[in-house]
Amino acid sequence: MKLSLLPFLVCRACGGSFSLIPEKTEGTEVMEGRLACQGCAVAFPIVRGIPRFLPQTIEADKKATAAAFAYEWTHYSELTEADRKEFLAWIAPLTPDDFKDQVVLDAGCGKGRHIHLSAQFGAKTVIGVDLSDAVESAFGNTRDLPSVHVIQADILHLPFANPFTLAYSIGVIHHLPVPKQGFLALSSHVQPGGRISVWVYGKEGNRWIEQFVDPLRKNITSRLPKFITRCLCFPPAVLLYAGLKLLYKPAVSRPWLKQLLPYSEYLCSISGYTFAENFWNVFDQLVAPTAYYHSRDEVVDWFETAAVQQTTIERHNGNSWRGTGLLLLP
Repeated sequence: MKLSLLPFLVCRACGGSFSLIPEKTEGTEVMEGRLACQGCAVAFPIVRGIPRFLPQTIEADKKATAAAFAYEWTHYSELTEADRKEFLAWIAPLTPDDFKDQVVLDAGCGKGRHIHLSAQFGAKTVIGVDLSDAVESAFGNTRDLPSVHVIQADILHLPFANPFTLAYSIGVIHHLPVPKQGFLALSSHVQPGGRISVWVYGKEGNRWIEQFVDPLRKNITSRLPKFITRCLCFPPAVLLYAGLKLLYKPAVSRPWLKQLLPYSEYLCSISGYTFAENFWNVFDQLVAPTAYYHSRDEVVDWFETAAVQQTTIERHNGNSWRGTGLLLLP
């Protein structure tokens, strides 16, 4: 933990600030220690450089989903060249310029690929949050960046007031037990006039996944030991990779072929990925106990309930929704 994180933290129990009690430091990082509230008796540990704001109890489905993605991001922790293009596609119409000098919150930072990019784009401060042990990978991937912080916490119970001028959540809210609650919790930490951006699975364009893949995920693959699910992902990943290279990659430059192929908008977009990237995409679809697919009307309702203005909600790759807007000014 870097000392510059401290002013952003607020005790959820009483609204007080925290005192830092370091026990072990390495350079600019407090690797072991405690954060003690100055207004009440609550305290949270700092373990391996990461403040751990975990509740005493975590709902079973939320805990299981966190464990699933912890396995993925701690076994596939590398940052890749595809990350930048993918991130910008998910947050469009935002561009790197929209991050310059902003105070940024990443809700569900995974292995840290997007907080790394946010810092590269010129954000003044970036705080990545994840409930899972993926924070270990995120911290390792970003600890050399002076503007980046990583904490372990629940999106619904974040230790902040509303210091952020830009908050985003990419591919996370649809894995929460009640996704709308997650969106509203995220928006509550954004300053009036600040921006929120999300990307979620779409109901439109994913009927075949809901009918065929989801039952398999819910009833079988998400319940298996992770290494078994990982093994089961190998055959479909090989078939997917072959199809992408033989059919969908050529279709990128051949519109007539793209029109003939099913699910082409999305599959063409990932046709240039490595085998590892596509393998973990398959794993991602099969491992999570909780996953929802949202209609456009649902996403619009989230933004309206949170009093977000100047909204842009667009379909992405024919199978998902990306949305952004500004929080209502007083």
